[in-house]
Amino acid sequence: MTQHAERKLAFSLPNLLTYGRIVAVPALVACYYIQGDLSNWLALGIFTAASITDFFDGYLARIWSQQSALGRMLDPIADKLLVASALLMLVANGVINGWLLWAALIIMSREMLVSGLREYLAEVEVSVPVTRIAKWKTAMQMVAIGFLLSVPAGEKLIPGVTLLGYGLLWLSAAMTLYTGYDYLRAGITHVLGDG
Repeated sequence: MTQHAERKLAFSLPNLLTYGRIVAVPALVACYYIQGDLSNWLALGIFTAASITDFFDGYLARIWSQQSALGRMLDPIADKLLVASALLMLVANGVINGWLLWAALIIMSREMLVSGLREYLAEVEVSVPVTRIAKWKTAMQMVAIGFLLSVPAGEKLIPGVTLLGYGLLWLSAAMTLYTGYDYLRAGITHVLGDG
């Protein structure tokens, strides 16, 4: 793809959606400083809207043939920023605590591991395609975080939403371990193969 074509795609709708997800991160974190139930509903709304753009940016880029190097670079960064900021907020406000910290740690560790492995595998020109189970993991993780961002306001509206969020977070952590193994195996295979 030519430089001119790449520059033109920088302002395509799929890339604009990705930029929006990055801009949503400071807005999401700002909700932590608002008092009362309003902070929960705002955080949930921002997180939900940003999560939906995660589906549409890739989908639209594929069907409109607007995939770009910039989009491929920024999309996983935007995803990781969104998930990491939400998890850190939930730890800071005490919604995630105790044993649940392990689930959050597993998710965060996998994201860092996958980032490093993707960078390495890209250098050796090896592609690890996203599996269907990885997509389900992402969806479950987003739903779990969304439920937990609504706490305590959501619990007043729908009792049990906290426990549901906790259960889904543990399930997504288990799926995170499984999907992270695929990346790790591909990375180790190539590291040992190079040696």
